[in-house]
Amino acid sequence: MRKWIIILLVALALTACAQKSDENKLVVAMELQFPPFETTDGSGNPAGISVEIARDLAKFMGRELVIRNTSWVGLIPTLQTAKADMILSSMSVTDERRKIVDFSVPYAKAGLTLLINKDSSVNEFADLNNAKYTVAVKSGTIGAILATKQLPKAEVRTFDDVATCVLEVAQGKADVFIYDGLTVYENHKKHLETTRVNLEAIEGTDQTWAIAVKKGNTELLKLINQYILQSQSDGRFEEISRDYLGDLMKFFQENNIPSFWDVE
Repeated sequence: MRKWIIILLVALALTACAQKSDENKLVVAMELQFPPFETTDGSGNPAGISVEIARDLAKFMGRELVIRNTSWVGLIPTLQTAKADMILSSMSVTDERRKIVDFSVPYAKAGLTLLINKDSSVNEFADLNNAKYTVAVKSGTIGAILATKQLPKAEVRTFDDVATCVLEVAQGKADVFIYDGLTVYENHKKHLETTRVNLEAIEGTDQTWAIAVKKGNTELLKLINQYILQSQSDGRFEEISRDYLGDLMKFFQENNIPSFWDVE
């Protein structure tokens, strides 16, 4: 009898330790396919701005960080099935997503911008609704929807990948490519002689990024919000991203353009 009591006590102790260990972990789901925010290094380890923010957040909370690399379509289901505590993956806040997850206060903001052929007379989005202009867009993107709805006079050409859209502009086959600022800037650097940029977000396209938690997890959300507000106040996000976005941040400053971290 005593033997079984000892075995039971040991089992209960191990279970308690395992539960305590699990509670001390912060499991963050992200899709590691959006450099420099979410990606992997040469050894296949998680890397990027969002990974650094996750590490900083885990330290702030006094918990051990676990990164769960998850496909984009699986991010919210992973949260709902309690396989992750939060999603930190450059996720935009939308009304549809608000119905199934709770979002933190926004920590970043991004909008659509223009990669422009150097010889084109286009300067901003408002110029584009003209039959003399050709617009390249990637299929299935907000940029494609925007061009279709708001540029009925322009010739809108849809392609399956970013690289083709960029080449259309670089080779003078299209006047502009509509896409996010980071991608536009990085591809401009690859085609300096044939392209230029307008990195001011197209009006109405700004989307805020936030951290998502399971519906009703107010305790975790409160800690996340505390971290975000503190990091915004002390410039921590700019510090974390400097090694990844140094050139782009400098460009924003020189041209008086709000950066990713300028969230009102």
